[in-house]
Amino acid sequence: MFDTLWKNINVATMAAGDGYGIINNAVIGIKDGRIDWIGDKKDLPGAPDTLSDYVLDGEGKWVTPGLIDCHTHLAYAGSRANEFEQRLHGVSYQDIAAAGGGINASVQSVRETSEDIIFDQTLFRLLTLFRQGVTSFEIKSGYGLDTASERKLLRVATRLRDDYGFRVQRTFLGAHALPPEFAGRGDDYIDMICAEMLPTLTAEGLIDAVDAFCENIAFSAGQVQRIFDTARNLGLPVKLHAEQLSNLHGARLAAQYQALSADHLEYLDEDGVRAMKDAGTVAVLLPGAFYFLREKQLPPVDLLRQYGVSMAVATDHNPGTSPCLSLLLMLNMACTLFRLTPEEALAGATLHAARALGWQDDIGTLEKGKAADFVLWDITHPRDLCYMFGNNPAVGVVKSGEWHGFAG
Repeated sequence: MFDTLWKNINVATMAAGDGYGIINNAVIGIKDGRIDWIGDKKDLPGAPDTLSDYVLDGEGKWVTPGLIDCHTHLAYAGSRANEFEQRLHGVSYQDIAAAGGGINASVQSVRETSEDIIFDQTLFRLLTLFRQGVTSFEIKSGYGLDTASERKLLRVATRLRDDYGFRVQRTFLGAHALPPEFAGRGDDYIDMICAEMLPTLTAEGLIDAVDAFCENIAFSAGQVQRIFDTARNLGLPVKLHAEQLSNLHGARLAAQYQALSADHLEYLDEDGVRAMKDAGTVAVLLPGAFYFLREKQLPPVDLLRQYGVSMAVATDHNPGTSPCLSLLLMLNMACTLFRLTPEEALAGATLHAARALGWQDDIGTLEKGKAADFVLWDITHPRDLCYMFGNNPAVGVVKSGEWHGFAG
């Protein structure tokens, strides 16, 4: 009846409206890489050994959906640890940028580094997250800022998907910063994105979604709107870095385009929250960047709860403002810094993270018909994943039905 059957497990399905969705003494039957049966062992239509030739004993471990890192900048070259040290010696971000640092330091590294080397570095980061239970990823470009270099980063993400079988959403973030060759000519750079970069890379099959950075230090709402119009004409969904450092009403703009998500959101106001709710746009909270930048303005979690806006949690892994490679740590920070409950935080890395990528019909919860992507954890309750930090309780991962055990 099943290709594989898992027994003697405790499951948190994370199904919508059901809290953790706990099933004790559960069984999961897998067929063709998807969940074909899930429930209490006593409801099985027969003895486990009669239903599959491959019955695996979970030895009482807990099972959750595979974690989803729905906002990352995993593909880049080099390090900016030197800037981290400089800031702690009192050098301002503006002075660092004026000396060629900041995002443009990463741009220079990407332009000078081969695709294969960037691939190897990105694979290492991805596997670090995978060993902590992350089975699905979003990977943004945005550290190339010209057609050839953005292509290089998107090809890295594509190879991780095609060659290694990871579920990866490839997001074009050409409007991440103004490249040095366009200094003082922001509108000209937007022209190039809309006329050349987006159409060319879309035609090459390298883009799944489009993002932009709407902020005083990046791009205006009007410039973002031009990018979103181009994305819409190309049939691509959009998302937006919005309201991180100030309120430019980017979240409301994103909602007007039925954006998958608006991310960061520390300066989000009630009008933006209402617009996101009406559009079904997910709020992606990024506590790693908040922590690393020592921000003081908290995202309006209570308003998001009040309006019923879905809240996702992600690492925002990037070399400048969130060099984090632990989504589990982000769950803890979402609770301690943003005051999410453990249930909300775990839903933010499963159910709502899937929604933030438009993948909610395939992953994010453990239900019949969805992909058999789940994690076995050596814990006593799902809340433990948000409680203890600095350890990794993942025993192994089932990805598309296949078991990947981790050495102790």
